[in-house]
Amino acid sequence: MSREVIQTDAAPAAIGPYSQAVRTGDTLYLSGQIPLDPATMDLVDGGIEAQIRRVFDNLAAVLDAAGARLGDIAKLNIYLTDLTHFPLVNELMSEYFSEPYPARAAIGVAALPKGAQVEMDAIAWCPRG
Repeated sequence: MSREVIQTDAAPAAIGPYSQAVRTGDTLYLSGQIPLDPATMDLVDGGIEAQIRRVFDNLAAVLDAAGARLGDIAKLNIYLTDLTHFPLVNELMSEYFSEPYPARAAIGVAALPKGAQVEMDAIAWCPRG
């Protein structure tokens, strides 16, 4: 099966040897997004809420480049350096998603790249054409 790399300047460039997303068949695998401003590649200001929103916006930008949207996500993984932010993730997620919600995991981690407090990756349905 062929692989198609998805890349957009509307989301942060990869900070390592990986692609923003890869489509194989009708499945899109999105790499982890942290709350980087795509224009500056710096973490966004404004605390955890701003970071969560930026991550959702970054995921949406990559999905858009592939011809998909947040509602096409089947599985979402959320990594938090502080699980006390879990209720805020739920609150903000309800602004970005509607039912049926994706399957999801929320995982507490010790640290994330560039000192981010949140990272998310996803698997989405994304047929070609």
